Amino acid sequence: MNHCRIALMTLALLLSPLALQAQDMPSFNLTIKAGRFYPETVEVPANTKFRLLIKNEGPGPEEFESIELRKEKVLAPGASSFLIFQPLKQGTYKFFGDFHPDTAQGRFVAK
Repeated sequence: MNHCRIALMTLALLLSPLALQAQDMPSFNLTIKAGRFYPETVEVPANTKFRLLIKNEGPGPEEFESIELRKEKVLAPGASSFLIFQPLKQGTYKFFGDFHPDTAQGRFVAK
């Protein structure tokens, strides 16, 4: 019994820095609705790892995609998910919705 307890305590100590890192990471919300992103411009801190929380309010599926950042995520209507981005240099980075590329256009502005 003591060996299991020691193993669990060791595991908790090893994972706690990762949990703290995830809590300290800035998060930004992005909503997809009717083939558009809200907001279209997401300002993020430059040189800082961040989390993008994505929610698709429908009515159909949509895919968040950024070719230059090499990220994509398909969400069914009503689904939520997230993506983790490595630190970006100052600048503008485009993303789009693959199911509605004409209307679902957005960008990150790293400042």
